[in-house]
Amino acid sequence: MYTAIKGIYENGKITFIEEPPVKSKAEVMITFLTGQDSAEKVLKGKVKIGLLEGKIKLPEDFNEPLDDLKDYM
Repeated sequence: MYTAIKGIYENGKITFIEEPPVKSKAEVMITFLTGQDSAEKVLKGKVKIGLLEGKIKLPEDFNEPLDDLKDYM
């Protein structure tokens, strides 16, 4: 299973912005996002992580087939 979380690399260290989903030893793969100061935007608060958490709700039947498409199924 692959999971991506945000963090900042600075002066040889990585600081997590989000909580890692595991508590035990795990292999990791690091991807560096460069250009347009993406890390700077997160640090300066221009990107608010988790701003909509808990505000968006999906209906229970979200994954059910649509009646409009039943002729094609």
